[in-house]
Amino acid sequence: MEISFPWILVVTVVMAMPLSFRIKANQLSYDYYKFSCPNLESVIKSELLGIFLTDATAPAAFLRLMFHDCQVQGCDASILLDSNYLAHSHSSEMKSSRNFGIRKRETISYIKSILEEECPGQVSCADIIVLAAKESVSFSGGPHIEIPLGRKDSRTCSFHEADAKLPSPTITVDEFISIFMSKGMNIEESVSILGAHTLGIGHCFNIVGRLYDPQLGDKMDFGFEASLRLACPTEIPLTNFTFVPNDMTPVIFDNQYYRDIMMGRGLFGIDSSISRDPRTAPFVMRFAMDQNYFFKAFSSAFLKLSSTNVLTDVQGDVRRQCNQVN
Repeated sequence: MEISFPWILVVTVVMAMPLSFRIKANQLSYDYYKFSCPNLESVIKSELLGIFLTDATAPAAFLRLMFHDCQVQGCDASILLDSNYLAHSHSSEMKSSRNFGIRKRETISYIKSILEEECPGQVSCADIIVLAAKESVSFSGGPHIEIPLGRKDSRTCSFHEADAKLPSPTITVDEFISIFMSKGMNIEESVSILGAHTLGIGHCFNIVGRLYDPQLGDKMDFGFEASLRLACPTEIPLTNFTFVPNDMTPVIFDNQYYRDIMMGRGLFGIDSSISRDPRTAPFVMRFAMDQNYFFKAFSSAFLKLSSTNVLTDVQGDVRRQCNQVN
Protein backbone atom coordinates (compact mmCIF):
# COMPACT_ATOMS: atom_id res chain seq x y z
CA MET A 1 0.00 0.00 0.00
CA GLU A 2 1.40 3.36 -0.99
CA ILE A 3 1.14 6.18 1.49
CA SER A 4 1.42 9.74 0.28
CA PHE A 5 2.30 12.56 2.63
CA PRO A 6 0.82 16.04 2.24
CA TRP A 7 3.33 18.86 2.25
CA ILE A 8 1.63 21.76 3.95
CA LEU A 9 3.09 25.24 4.08
CA VAL A 10 2.34 27.04 7.32
CA VAL A 11 3.59 30.20 8.94
CA THR A 12 6.48 29.78 11.37
CA VAL A 13 5.18 30.68 14.80
CA VAL A 14 6.86 33.17 17.10
CA MET A 15 4.78 33.51 20.24
CA ALA A 16 4.92 35.86 23.18
CA MET A 17 6.47 33.84 26.01
CA PRO A 18 6.46 34.32 29.78
CA LEU A 19 9.60 36.09 31.06
CA SER A 20 10.89 32.99 32.87
CA PHE A 21 10.68 30.96 29.67
CA ARG A 22 12.33 33.68 27.57
CA ILE A 23 15.29 33.83 29.96
CA LYS A 24 15.84 30.08 29.64
CA ALA A 25 15.28 30.05 25.89
CA ASN A 26 17.78 32.90 25.50
CA GLN A 27 20.49 30.50 26.62
CA LEU A 28 19.84 28.76 23.30
CA SER A 29 20.30 30.40 19.91
CA TYR A 30 18.67 30.21 16.49
CA ASP A 31 22.09 30.51 14.84
CA TYR A 32 24.05 28.43 17.33
CA TYR A 33 25.70 26.29 14.64
CA LYS A 34 26.08 29.06 12.06
CA PHE A 35 29.87 28.77 12.06
CA SER A 36 30.58 25.47 13.84
CA CYS A 37 28.27 23.29 11.71
CA PRO A 38 26.45 25.39 9.09
CA ASN A 39 25.07 22.39 7.17
CA LEU A 40 23.60 20.75 10.26
CA GLU A 41 19.91 20.95 9.37
CA SER A 42 20.39 20.05 5.71
CA VAL A 43 22.39 16.95 6.72
CA ILE A 44 19.67 15.87 9.15
CA LYS A 45 16.90 16.48 6.61
CA SER A 46 18.76 14.48 3.98
CA GLU A 47 19.31 11.51 6.29
CA LEU A 48 15.73 11.56 7.58
CA LEU A 49 14.14 11.80 4.14
CA GLY A 50 15.26 8.33 3.14
CA ILE A 51 13.99 6.95 6.45
CA PHE A 52 10.62 8.67 6.15
CA LEU A 53 10.09 7.42 2.60
CA THR A 54 10.72 3.80 3.57
CA ASP A 55 9.09 3.76 7.03
CA ALA A 56 5.75 5.54 7.41
CA THR A 57 5.89 5.01 11.19
CA ALA A 58 9.23 6.78 11.66
CA PRO A 59 7.90 10.33 12.25
CA ALA A 60 5.74 9.13 15.15
CA ALA A 61 8.73 7.28 16.61
CA PHE A 62 11.03 10.32 16.47
CA LEU A 63 8.36 12.57 17.98
CA ARG A 64 7.73 10.14 20.84
CA LEU A 65 11.47 9.80 21.42
CA MET A 66 11.79 13.55 21.90
CA PHE A 67 8.79 13.72 24.25
CA HIS A 68 10.15 10.92 26.43
CA ASP A 69 13.61 12.49 26.52
CA CYS A 70 12.41 16.00 27.35
CA GLN A 71 9.87 14.86 29.94
CA VAL A 72 12.43 13.33 32.29
CA GLN A 73 15.49 15.56 32.79
CA GLY A 74 14.80 18.07 30.06
CA CYS A 75 15.94 17.61 26.44
CA ASP A 76 19.40 16.23 27.21
CA ALA A 77 19.60 12.92 25.30
CA SER A 78 19.62 11.00 28.58
CA ILE A 79 17.22 8.53 27.00
CA LEU A 80 19.98 7.42 24.61
CA LEU A 81 22.41 6.27 27.30
CA ASP A 82 22.85 2.49 27.41
CA SER A 83 23.30 0.46 30.58
CA ASN A 84 26.52 -1.11 29.26
CA TYR A 85 28.28 2.25 29.38
CA LEU A 86 27.03 3.52 32.73
CA ALA A 87 28.62 3.20 36.17
CA HIS A 88 25.30 1.93 37.51
CA SER A 89 24.28 -0.67 34.94
CA HIS A 90 20.57 -0.51 35.74
CA SER A 91 20.17 3.25 35.53
CA SER A 92 19.33 3.51 31.82
CA GLU A 93 15.97 5.20 31.25
CA MET A 94 15.13 2.40 28.84
CA LYS A 95 14.75 0.12 31.87
CA SER A 96 11.53 1.98 32.67
CA SER A 97 8.34 0.28 31.51
CA ARG A 98 7.09 3.74 30.49
CA ASN A 99 9.63 3.64 27.66
CA PHE A 100 8.24 0.45 26.18
CA GLY A 101 8.11 0.70 22.39
CA ILE A 102 10.57 3.60 22.13
CA ARG A 103 12.30 3.35 18.74
CA LYS A 104 14.86 5.12 16.53
CA ARG A 105 17.50 5.62 19.22
CA GLU A 106 20.01 3.91 16.97
CA THR A 107 19.06 6.23 14.10
CA ILE A 108 19.93 9.28 16.21
CA SER A 109 23.31 7.65 16.90
CA TYR A 110 23.79 7.02 13.17
CA ILE A 111 23.00 10.65 12.31
CA LYS A 112 25.43 11.71 15.03
CA SER A 113 28.18 9.65 13.35
CA ILE A 114 27.49 11.41 10.05
CA LEU A 115 27.71 14.80 11.76
CA GLU A 116 30.95 13.82 13.48
CA GLU A 117 32.49 13.53 10.01
CA GLU A 118 30.95 16.85 8.94
CA CYS A 119 31.79 18.85 12.09
CA PRO A 120 33.57 16.81 14.79
CA GLY A 121 32.65 17.43 18.41
CA GLN A 122 30.16 20.20 17.72
CA VAL A 123 26.58 18.88 17.61
CA SER A 124 24.92 17.44 20.69
CA CYS A 125 22.76 14.34 20.57
CA ALA A 126 20.10 16.37 22.40
CA ASP A 127 19.84 18.83 19.52
CA ILE A 128 19.68 15.99 16.99
CA ILE A 129 16.71 14.44 18.83
CA VAL A 130 14.79 17.73 18.81
CA LEU A 131 15.62 18.47 15.18
CA ALA A 132 14.51 14.97 14.14
CA ALA A 133 11.20 15.48 15.95
CA LYS A 134 10.49 18.84 14.37
CA GLU A 135 11.33 17.47 10.92
CA SER A 136 8.97 14.56 11.61
CA VAL A 137 6.12 16.96 12.33
CA SER A 138 6.79 19.00 9.20
CA PHE A 139 7.23 16.00 6.89
CA SER A 140 3.95 14.46 8.08
CA GLY A 141 1.97 17.55 7.12
CA GLY A 142 2.27 19.54 10.34
CA PRO A 143 3.70 22.99 11.02
CA HIS A 144 7.26 24.03 10.32
CA ILE A 145 8.62 25.00 13.73
CA GLU A 146 11.75 27.11 14.18
CA ILE A 147 13.63 26.11 17.33
CA PRO A 148 16.73 27.51 19.04
CA LEU A 149 19.71 25.18 19.45
CA GLY A 150 22.66 24.72 21.76
CA ARG A 151 21.43 22.00 24.11
CA LYS A 152 24.12 19.91 25.74
CA ASP A 153 24.02 16.20 26.55
CA SER A 154 23.52 14.89 30.07
CA ARG A 155 26.18 12.94 31.94
CA THR A 156 23.52 11.08 33.95
CA CYS A 157 20.21 9.28 33.60
CA SER A 158 17.80 7.45 35.88
CA PHE A 159 15.12 4.89 35.15
CA HIS A 160 13.57 5.79 38.53
CA GLU A 161 13.10 9.35 37.29
CA ALA A 162 11.66 8.04 34.03
CA ASP A 163 9.15 5.99 36.04
CA ALA A 164 8.22 9.08 38.02
CA LYS A 165 8.15 11.72 35.26
CA LEU A 166 6.68 9.91 32.24
CA PRO A 167 2.86 10.04 32.33
CA SER A 168 0.97 6.80 32.90
CA PRO A 169 -1.89 5.61 30.66
CA THR A 170 -4.31 6.42 33.50
CA ILE A 171 -3.19 10.03 34.01
CA THR A 172 -5.94 12.42 35.14
CA VAL A 173 -6.67 15.86 33.69
CA ASP A 174 -5.38 17.50 36.89
CA GLU A 175 -2.09 15.59 36.64
CA PHE A 176 -1.82 16.28 32.92
CA ILE A 177 -2.30 20.04 33.39
CA SER A 178 0.22 20.10 36.26
CA ILE A 179 2.89 18.30 34.21
CA PHE A 180 2.72 20.63 31.25
CA MET A 181 2.25 23.82 33.24
CA SER A 182 5.60 22.92 34.85
CA LYS A 183 7.03 23.27 31.32
CA GLY A 184 5.68 26.81 31.07
CA MET A 185 2.55 25.93 29.09
CA ASN A 186 -0.92 27.30 29.61
CA ILE A 187 -3.96 25.01 29.38
CA GLU A 188 -4.46 25.68 25.67
CA GLU A 189 -0.86 24.71 24.90
CA SER A 190 -1.15 21.67 27.16
CA VAL A 191 -4.15 20.45 25.19
CA SER A 192 -2.34 21.15 21.94
CA ILE A 193 0.74 19.11 22.89
CA LEU A 194 -1.51 16.06 23.24
CA GLY A 195 -2.20 16.57 19.55
CA ALA A 196 1.04 14.67 19.00
CA HIS A 197 -1.25 11.64 19.41
CA THR A 198 -2.36 12.35 15.85
CA LEU A 199 0.69 10.33 14.79
CA GLY A 200 1.32 6.68 15.56
CA ILE A 201 -0.29 3.84 17.45
CA GLY A 202 -1.20 2.74 20.97
CA HIS A 203 -0.37 -0.64 22.43
CA CYS A 204 -3.16 -2.80 23.79
CA PHE A 205 -1.64 -3.13 27.26
CA ASN A 206 -2.03 0.66 27.68
CA ILE A 207 -5.74 0.67 26.84
CA VAL A 208 -7.18 -2.62 28.12
CA GLY A 209 -7.91 -1.02 31.49
CA ARG A 210 -10.48 1.22 29.81
CA LEU A 211 -12.05 -1.79 28.12
CA TYR A 212 -12.17 -4.41 30.84
CA ASP A 213 -12.03 -2.62 34.21
CA PRO A 214 -15.53 -1.34 35.06
CA GLN A 215 -14.05 1.02 37.65
CA LEU A 216 -12.28 2.88 34.86
CA GLY A 217 -15.17 2.81 32.44
CA ASP A 218 -15.77 6.02 30.52
CA LYS A 219 -17.98 6.95 27.63
CA MET A 220 -16.79 5.69 24.27
CA ASP A 221 -18.48 5.47 20.92
CA PHE A 222 -20.08 1.99 20.83
CA GLY A 223 -18.63 1.06 17.44
CA PHE A 224 -15.19 2.32 18.43
CA GLU A 225 -15.23 0.34 21.67
CA ALA A 226 -16.25 -2.78 19.75
CA SER A 227 -13.36 -2.32 17.34
CA LEU A 228 -10.93 -1.93 20.24
CA ARG A 229 -12.22 -5.14 21.84
CA LEU A 230 -11.62 -6.96 18.57
CA ALA A 231 -8.07 -5.62 18.36
CA CYS A 232 -7.40 -6.17 22.08
CA PRO A 233 -9.61 -9.17 22.97
CA THR A 234 -8.17 -10.04 26.39
CA GLU A 235 -7.62 -8.11 29.61
CA ILE A 236 -4.02 -9.32 29.59
CA PRO A 237 -2.78 -8.90 26.01
CA LEU A 238 -1.52 -12.08 24.41
CA THR A 239 1.51 -10.10 23.24
CA ASN A 240 2.88 -6.67 24.08
CA PHE A 241 3.06 -5.84 20.40
CA THR A 242 -0.65 -5.72 19.60
CA PHE A 243 -1.69 -2.17 18.80
CA VAL A 244 -4.32 0.11 17.28
CA PRO A 245 -3.94 3.46 15.45
CA ASN A 246 -4.09 6.60 17.59
CA ASP A 247 -6.60 8.20 15.22
CA MET A 248 -8.03 7.70 11.74
CA THR A 249 -4.99 9.26 10.03
CA PRO A 250 -2.03 7.85 12.02
CA VAL A 251 0.70 8.84 9.52
CA ILE A 252 -0.54 12.38 8.90
CA PHE A 253 -0.06 15.26 11.34
CA ASP A 254 -3.47 16.92 11.33
CA ASN A 255 -6.34 17.75 13.70
CA GLN A 256 -8.12 14.40 13.24
CA TYR A 257 -7.18 13.46 16.82
CA TYR A 258 -9.45 16.21 18.18
CA ARG A 259 -12.27 15.33 15.80
CA ASP A 260 -12.06 11.72 16.94
CA ILE A 261 -12.12 12.42 20.67
CA MET A 262 -15.11 14.74 20.28
CA MET A 263 -16.97 11.73 18.82
CA GLY A 264 -16.00 9.46 21.73
CA ARG A 265 -13.20 7.81 19.76
CA GLY A 266 -10.28 8.70 22.03
CA LEU A 267 -7.80 5.85 22.38
CA PHE A 268 -6.42 6.66 25.84
CA GLY A 269 -8.30 7.67 28.95
CA ILE A 270 -6.78 11.17 28.95
CA ASP A 271 -7.97 11.67 25.37
CA SER A 272 -11.53 11.02 26.45
CA SER A 273 -11.16 13.11 29.61
CA ILE A 274 -9.95 16.31 27.96
CA SER A 275 -12.95 16.25 25.63
CA ARG A 276 -15.28 16.43 28.66
CA ASP A 277 -13.44 18.48 31.29
CA PRO A 278 -14.73 22.10 31.25
CA ARG A 279 -11.18 23.46 31.46
CA THR A 280 -9.95 21.64 28.36
CA ALA A 281 -13.04 20.84 26.26
CA PRO A 282 -13.29 24.32 24.66
CA PHE A 283 -9.76 23.94 23.29
CA VAL A 284 -10.49 20.46 21.99
CA MET A 285 -13.45 21.90 20.10
CA ARG A 286 -11.45 24.85 18.76
CA PHE A 287 -8.64 22.60 17.51
CA ALA A 288 -11.14 20.19 15.93
CA MET A 289 -12.70 23.06 14.00
CA ASP A 290 -9.55 24.96 13.02
CA GLN A 291 -6.44 23.00 12.06
CA ASN A 292 -4.28 26.10 11.55
CA TYR A 293 -5.16 27.30 15.04
CA PHE A 294 -4.09 23.90 16.41
CA PHE A 295 -0.81 24.12 14.46
CA LYS A 296 -0.12 27.53 15.95
CA ALA A 297 -0.75 26.36 19.53
CA PHE A 298 1.20 23.14 19.02
CA SER A 299 4.20 25.06 17.67
CA SER A 300 4.25 27.22 20.78
CA ALA A 301 3.95 24.18 23.05
CA PHE A 302 6.66 22.28 21.14
CA LEU A 303 9.01 25.24 21.50
CA LYS A 304 8.43 25.40 25.25
CA LEU A 305 8.79 21.67 25.80
CA SER A 306 12.02 21.50 23.81
CA SER A 307 13.59 24.55 25.46
CA THR A 308 12.72 24.13 29.15
CA ASN A 309 15.23 22.74 31.69
CA VAL A 310 17.88 22.19 29.04
CA LEU A 311 21.61 21.97 29.71
CA THR A 312 23.72 24.68 28.10
CA ASP A 313 27.37 25.73 28.06
CA VAL A 314 29.39 23.80 30.68
CA GLN A 315 26.31 22.21 32.30
CA GLY A 316 26.60 19.24 29.95
CA ASP A 317 28.72 17.70 27.22
CA VAL A 318 28.69 17.09 23.50
CA ARG A 319 28.90 13.33 23.54
CA ARG A 320 31.20 11.69 21.04
CA GLN A 321 28.79 8.74 20.90
CA CYS A 322 25.16 9.18 21.81
CA ASN A 323 24.78 5.98 23.82
CA GLN A 324 27.65 6.62 26.23
CA VAL A 325 29.16 9.41 28.29
CA ASN A 326 32.49 10.86 27.23
